[in-house]
Amino acid sequence: MADGWRLIVRRHGGPEVIEREDFAIPTPGEGEVLIAHEAIGLNFIDTYVRTGLYPSALPVGLGAEAAGVVIAVGHGVTSFTPGDRVAYVGGAHGSYATHRIMPANRVLKLPDSVSCETAAATSLKGMTACFLAEDCSKMESGQTALVHAAAGGVGSILVPWLASMGVTVIAHSGSEEKAARAKAAGAAHSLSGPFDTLAEQVRDLTNGKGVNVSFDGVGKASWDASLASLKTRGLLITYGNASGPVPPVDILSLSRGGSLFVTRPTLFDYVREDADLQRLGARLFDQIAKGVVKADINQRFPLADAAEAHRALEARETTGSTILIP
Repeated sequence: MADGWRLIVRRHGGPEVIEREDFAIPTPGEGEVLIAHEAIGLNFIDTYVRTGLYPSALPVGLGAEAAGVVIAVGHGVTSFTPGDRVAYVGGAHGSYATHRIMPANRVLKLPDSVSCETAAATSLKGMTACFLAEDCSKMESGQTALVHAAAGGVGSILVPWLASMGVTVIAHSGSEEKAARAKAAGAAHSLSGPFDTLAEQVRDLTNGKGVNVSFDGVGKASWDASLASLKTRGLLITYGNASGPVPPVDILSLSRGGSLFVTRPTLFDYVREDADLQRLGARLFDQIAKGVVKADINQRFPLADAAEAHRALEARETTGSTILIP
Protein backbone atom coordinates (compact mmCIF):
# COMPACT_ATOMS: atom_id res chain seq x y z
CA MET A 1 0.00 0.00 0.00
CA ALA A 2 0.97 3.63 -0.33
CA ASP A 3 2.68 5.39 2.54
CA GLY A 4 0.92 7.18 5.36
CA TRP A 5 2.15 9.50 8.07
CA ARG A 6 1.58 10.21 11.75
CA LEU A 7 2.60 12.69 14.41
CA ILE A 8 4.77 11.60 17.34
CA VAL A 9 6.89 13.07 20.12
CA ARG A 10 10.44 11.86 20.82
CA ARG A 11 10.87 14.04 23.92
CA HIS A 12 8.38 15.60 26.30
CA GLY A 13 7.77 19.32 26.07
CA GLY A 14 5.71 22.03 24.42
CA PRO A 15 3.84 21.83 21.13
CA GLU A 16 7.12 22.31 19.27
CA VAL A 17 8.18 18.71 20.08
CA ILE A 18 5.46 17.29 17.80
CA GLU A 19 7.02 15.88 14.63
CA ARG A 20 5.94 13.99 11.54
CA GLU A 21 6.91 10.39 10.85
CA ASP A 22 6.16 8.55 7.60
CA PHE A 23 5.24 4.87 7.62
CA ALA A 24 4.24 2.08 5.26
CA ILE A 25 0.56 1.37 5.69
CA PRO A 26 0.33 -2.13 7.23
CA THR A 27 -2.01 -5.00 6.47
CA PRO A 28 -4.47 -5.86 9.25
CA GLY A 29 -3.81 -9.09 11.11
CA GLU A 30 -6.26 -11.54 12.62
CA GLY A 31 -9.12 -9.74 14.36
CA GLU A 32 -7.99 -6.32 13.14
CA VAL A 33 -9.29 -3.61 10.81
CA LEU A 34 -7.40 -0.95 8.86
CA ILE A 35 -9.03 2.48 9.05
CA ALA A 36 -8.39 5.48 6.79
CA HIS A 37 -9.00 8.46 9.06
CA GLU A 38 -11.33 11.24 7.98
CA ALA A 39 -11.36 13.20 11.25
CA ILE A 40 -9.40 13.06 14.50
CA GLY A 41 -10.46 14.35 17.91
CA LEU A 42 -8.36 16.81 19.91
CA ASN A 43 -8.43 16.33 23.68
CA PHE A 44 -6.58 17.57 26.74
CA ILE A 45 -5.24 14.06 27.30
CA ASP A 46 -3.17 14.57 24.14
CA THR A 47 -1.34 17.47 25.81
CA TYR A 48 -0.79 15.40 28.96
CA VAL A 49 0.94 12.70 26.89
CA ARG A 50 3.00 15.32 25.02
CA THR A 51 4.23 17.00 28.21
CA GLY A 52 4.82 13.78 30.14
CA LEU A 53 2.15 14.50 32.76
CA TYR A 54 0.83 11.07 31.75
CA PRO A 55 4.10 9.08 31.54
CA SER A 56 4.71 6.95 28.48
CA ALA A 57 7.69 5.37 26.78
CA LEU A 58 9.22 7.52 24.05
CA PRO A 59 8.76 7.90 21.18
CA VAL A 60 4.99 7.97 21.56
CA GLY A 61 2.13 8.76 19.22
CA LEU A 62 -0.53 11.31 20.07
CA GLY A 63 -4.30 11.10 19.97
CA ALA A 64 -6.94 8.91 21.58
CA GLU A 65 -9.83 8.95 19.09
CA ALA A 66 -10.63 9.16 15.41
CA ALA A 67 -13.24 8.23 12.84
CA GLY A 68 -12.97 7.10 9.28
CA VAL A 69 -13.62 4.30 6.81
CA VAL A 70 -12.58 0.65 7.03
CA ILE A 71 -10.43 -0.13 4.00
CA ALA A 72 -9.32 -3.67 4.90
CA VAL A 73 -10.16 -6.36 7.46
CA GLY A 74 -8.05 -9.15 8.88
CA HIS A 75 -8.80 -12.84 9.11
CA GLY A 76 -11.75 -13.71 11.31
CA VAL A 77 -13.36 -10.26 11.25
CA THR A 78 -17.06 -10.59 10.48
CA SER A 79 -18.45 -7.47 12.17
CA PHE A 80 -16.99 -5.05 9.61
CA THR A 81 -16.47 -4.90 5.87
CA PRO A 82 -14.51 -2.41 3.74
CA GLY A 83 -16.53 0.76 3.34
CA ASP A 84 -18.00 0.75 6.85
CA ARG A 85 -17.77 4.06 8.67
CA VAL A 86 -16.36 3.61 12.16
CA ALA A 87 -14.95 5.38 15.19
CA TYR A 88 -12.76 4.35 18.08
CA VAL A 89 -11.66 5.63 21.47
CA GLY A 90 -8.67 4.58 23.50
CA GLY A 91 -6.08 1.90 22.98
CA ALA A 92 -2.47 2.94 22.52
CA HIS A 93 -1.97 6.63 21.78
CA GLY A 94 -1.60 7.27 18.08
CA SER A 95 -4.73 8.56 16.34
CA TYR A 96 -2.84 11.58 14.91
CA ALA A 97 -2.29 9.64 11.70
CA THR A 98 -3.65 9.13 8.22
CA HIS A 99 -4.31 5.42 8.84
CA ARG A 100 -4.57 3.14 11.87
CA ILE A 101 -4.82 -0.57 12.61
CA MET A 102 -7.31 -1.28 15.41
CA PRO A 103 -8.70 -4.44 17.05
CA ALA A 104 -12.14 -4.96 15.55
CA ASN A 105 -13.69 -5.57 18.97
CA ARG A 106 -12.67 -2.05 20.10
CA VAL A 107 -14.25 -0.24 17.15
CA LEU A 108 -17.72 1.32 16.98
CA LYS A 109 -19.79 1.17 13.80
CA LEU A 110 -21.33 4.55 13.04
CA PRO A 111 -25.06 4.81 12.36
CA ASP A 112 -26.12 6.76 9.28
CA SER A 113 -27.10 9.70 11.48
CA VAL A 114 -23.55 10.26 12.78
CA SER A 115 -20.88 11.68 10.47
CA CYS A 116 -17.18 10.96 10.86
CA GLU A 117 -16.58 14.56 11.94
CA THR A 118 -19.30 14.33 14.57
CA ALA A 119 -17.93 11.02 15.84
CA ALA A 120 -14.37 12.35 16.05
CA ALA A 121 -15.59 15.45 17.87
CA THR A 122 -17.79 13.64 20.38
CA SER A 123 -16.73 10.03 20.94
CA LEU A 124 -14.17 10.44 23.72
CA LYS A 125 -15.77 13.53 25.24
CA GLY A 126 -19.31 12.19 24.85
CA MET A 127 -18.53 8.77 26.30
CA THR A 128 -16.70 10.53 29.11
CA ALA A 129 -19.80 12.64 29.79
CA CYS A 130 -21.90 9.47 29.71
CA PHE A 131 -19.88 7.52 32.27
CA LEU A 132 -19.45 10.59 34.49
CA ALA A 133 -23.19 11.33 34.56
CA GLU A 134 -24.62 7.83 34.56
CA ASP A 135 -22.02 5.36 35.85
CA CYS A 136 -19.62 7.26 38.11
CA SER A 137 -21.95 9.75 39.81
CA LYS A 138 -25.21 7.88 39.18
CA MET A 139 -27.05 11.19 39.20
CA GLU A 140 -30.82 11.30 39.52
CA SER A 141 -33.55 13.71 38.54
CA GLY A 142 -33.94 16.47 41.11
CA GLN A 143 -30.28 16.52 42.14
CA THR A 144 -27.92 19.46 41.55
CA ALA A 145 -24.49 19.46 39.91
CA LEU A 146 -21.67 21.95 39.43
CA VAL A 147 -19.92 21.62 36.06
CA HIS A 148 -16.58 23.36 35.58
CA ALA A 149 -15.25 24.39 32.15
CA ALA A 150 -18.85 24.10 31.03
CA ALA A 151 -18.21 25.41 27.52
CA GLY A 152 -15.23 23.13 26.94
CA GLY A 153 -15.07 19.79 25.18
CA VAL A 154 -16.50 17.54 27.90
CA GLY A 155 -18.41 20.31 29.67
CA SER A 156 -20.39 21.33 26.59
CA ILE A 157 -21.67 17.75 26.34
CA LEU A 158 -22.00 17.06 30.06
CA VAL A 159 -24.25 20.09 30.67
CA PRO A 160 -27.06 19.06 28.29
CA TRP A 161 -26.62 15.37 29.19
CA LEU A 162 -27.23 16.10 32.88
CA ALA A 163 -30.08 18.47 32.07
CA SER A 164 -31.74 15.72 30.00
CA MET A 165 -31.66 13.54 33.15
CA GLY A 166 -33.55 16.15 35.17
CA VAL A 167 -30.45 17.41 37.00
CA THR A 168 -30.22 21.10 37.89
CA VAL A 169 -26.89 22.23 36.42
CA ILE A 170 -24.84 25.11 37.79
CA ALA A 171 -22.24 25.80 35.11
CA HIS A 172 -18.97 27.65 35.56
CA SER A 173 -16.86 28.95 32.68
CA GLY A 174 -13.85 31.16 32.14
CA SER A 175 -15.65 34.09 30.53
CA GLU A 176 -19.09 35.66 30.16
CA GLU A 177 -19.18 34.56 26.53
CA LYS A 178 -18.52 30.94 27.48
CA ALA A 179 -21.05 31.18 30.30
CA ALA A 180 -23.67 32.24 27.77
CA ARG A 181 -22.86 29.15 25.70
CA ALA A 182 -23.30 26.91 28.74
CA LYS A 183 -26.62 28.56 29.54
CA ALA A 184 -27.83 27.95 26.00
CA ALA A 185 -26.74 24.31 26.31
CA GLY A 186 -29.11 23.73 29.22
CA ALA A 187 -27.53 25.00 32.42
CA ALA A 188 -30.06 26.32 34.94
CA HIS A 189 -27.45 28.80 36.21
CA SER A 190 -24.27 29.81 34.40
CA LEU A 191 -21.43 31.61 36.21
CA SER A 192 -18.10 33.05 35.11
CA GLY A 193 -16.69 34.73 38.23
CA PRO A 194 -13.39 33.90 39.97
CA PHE A 195 -12.93 30.60 41.77
CA ASP A 196 -12.51 32.24 45.17
CA THR A 197 -16.12 33.43 45.15
CA LEU A 198 -17.65 30.44 43.34
CA ALA A 199 -18.57 28.36 46.39
CA GLU A 200 -20.45 31.29 47.91
CA GLN A 201 -22.39 31.73 44.66
CA VAL A 202 -23.21 28.03 44.57
CA ARG A 203 -24.43 28.15 48.18
CA ASP A 204 -26.65 31.11 47.34
CA LEU A 205 -28.17 29.21 44.42
CA THR A 206 -28.82 26.08 46.50
CA ASN A 207 -30.27 27.68 49.65
CA GLY A 208 -27.02 27.07 51.47
CA LYS A 209 -26.98 23.31 50.83
CA GLY A 210 -24.39 22.94 48.06
CA VAL A 211 -24.44 20.51 45.13
CA ASN A 212 -24.64 16.74 45.09
CA VAL A 213 -21.75 16.41 42.64
CA SER A 214 -19.01 18.67 41.33
CA PHE A 215 -17.64 17.67 37.90
CA ASP A 216 -14.16 19.16 37.74
CA GLY A 217 -12.00 18.95 34.64
CA VAL A 218 -9.93 22.02 35.57
CA GLY A 219 -7.83 20.56 38.37
CA LYS A 220 -5.48 22.64 40.47
CA ALA A 221 -7.18 26.04 40.17
CA SER A 222 -10.70 24.80 40.93
CA TRP A 223 -10.02 22.17 43.60
CA ASP A 224 -10.83 24.26 46.67
CA ALA A 225 -13.94 25.76 45.07
CA SER A 226 -15.20 22.32 44.11
CA LEU A 227 -14.86 20.95 47.62
CA ALA A 228 -16.43 24.02 49.20
CA SER A 229 -19.42 23.81 46.83
CA LEU A 230 -20.47 20.30 47.89
CA LYS A 231 -23.32 19.42 50.19
CA THR A 232 -22.83 16.99 53.07
CA ARG A 233 -21.70 13.62 51.68
CA GLY A 234 -21.30 15.21 48.27
CA LEU A 235 -19.04 13.80 45.56
CA LEU A 236 -16.17 15.57 43.80
CA ILE A 237 -15.26 13.95 40.47
CA THR A 238 -11.93 15.35 39.35
CA TYR A 239 -11.37 14.11 35.81
CA GLY A 240 -8.99 16.60 34.18
CA ASN A 241 -5.99 18.85 34.73
CA ALA A 242 -6.55 21.87 32.48
CA SER A 243 -4.93 24.18 35.05
CA GLY A 244 -2.42 21.59 36.28
CA PRO A 245 -2.67 18.53 38.52
CA VAL A 246 -4.48 18.72 41.85
CA PRO A 247 -2.05 19.36 44.74
CA PRO A 248 -1.55 16.79 47.52
CA VAL A 249 -4.85 16.34 49.36
CA ASP A 250 -5.36 16.84 53.09
CA ILE A 251 -7.67 13.90 53.72
CA LEU A 252 -9.14 15.58 56.79
CA SER A 253 -10.50 18.34 54.53
CA LEU A 254 -13.07 15.78 53.36
CA SER A 255 -14.24 15.30 56.93
CA ARG A 256 -14.36 19.02 57.61
CA GLY A 257 -16.38 19.56 54.43
CA GLY A 258 -19.07 17.12 55.54
CA SER A 259 -17.92 13.51 54.96
CA LEU A 260 -17.17 14.24 51.32
CA PHE A 261 -16.25 11.73 48.61
CA VAL A 262 -13.58 12.21 45.94
CA THR A 263 -12.78 10.09 42.89
CA ARG A 264 -10.34 10.46 40.02
CA PRO A 265 -11.80 8.27 37.24
CA THR A 266 -10.79 7.73 33.63
CA LEU A 267 -13.00 6.61 30.78
CA PHE A 268 -10.70 3.73 29.96
CA ASP A 269 -11.36 2.04 33.30
CA TYR A 270 -15.08 2.21 32.53
CA VAL A 271 -14.76 0.65 29.05
CA ARG A 272 -12.26 -2.14 29.74
CA GLU A 273 -14.87 -4.70 28.76
CA ASP A 274 -15.97 -4.71 25.12
CA ALA A 275 -19.63 -4.78 26.18
CA ASP A 276 -19.18 -1.58 28.22
CA LEU A 277 -17.49 0.16 25.29
CA GLN A 278 -20.34 -0.75 22.97
CA ARG A 279 -22.93 0.25 25.59
CA LEU A 280 -21.45 3.71 26.11
CA GLY A 281 -21.05 4.17 22.37
CA ALA A 282 -24.69 3.26 21.80
CA ARG A 283 -25.80 5.66 24.55
CA LEU A 284 -23.81 8.47 22.95
CA PHE A 285 -25.14 7.84 19.46
CA ASP A 286 -28.68 7.74 20.88
CA GLN A 287 -28.17 11.11 22.59
CA ILE A 288 -26.84 12.52 19.31
CA ALA A 289 -29.89 11.21 17.44
CA LYS A 290 -32.18 12.82 20.03
CA GLY A 291 -30.39 16.16 19.68
CA VAL A 292 -29.22 16.16 23.30
CA VAL A 293 -25.58 15.97 22.24
CA LYS A 294 -24.36 18.18 19.42
CA ALA A 295 -20.92 18.03 17.87
CA ASP A 296 -20.36 21.76 18.46
CA ILE A 297 -17.26 21.76 16.26
CA ASN A 298 -15.91 25.28 16.55
CA GLN A 299 -12.35 24.68 15.43
CA ARG A 300 -10.87 22.63 12.58
CA PHE A 301 -7.13 22.34 12.04
CA PRO A 302 -5.21 20.42 9.39
CA LEU A 303 -3.49 17.47 11.05
CA ALA A 304 -0.16 18.99 10.03
CA ASP A 305 -1.00 21.99 12.24
CA ALA A 306 -1.61 19.93 15.38
CA ALA A 307 0.97 21.99 17.31
CA GLU A 308 -1.11 25.12 16.73
CA ALA A 309 -4.22 23.26 17.86
CA HIS A 310 -2.44 22.27 21.09
CA ARG A 311 -1.44 25.88 21.73
CA ALA A 312 -5.03 27.06 21.29
CA LEU A 313 -6.37 24.32 23.56
CA GLU A 314 -3.88 24.97 26.36
CA ALA A 315 -4.52 28.71 26.16
CA ARG A 316 -8.25 27.99 26.64
CA GLU A 317 -8.94 29.75 23.35
CA THR A 318 -11.22 26.97 22.10
CA THR A 319 -14.90 26.31 22.77
CA GLY A 320 -16.80 23.11 22.23
CA SER A 321 -14.89 20.53 20.18
CA THR A 322 -11.84 20.74 17.95
CA ILE A 323 -10.97 18.25 15.24
CA LEU A 324 -7.92 17.59 13.10
CA ILE A 325 -8.35 16.80 9.40
CA PRO A 326 -5.75 14.51 7.75
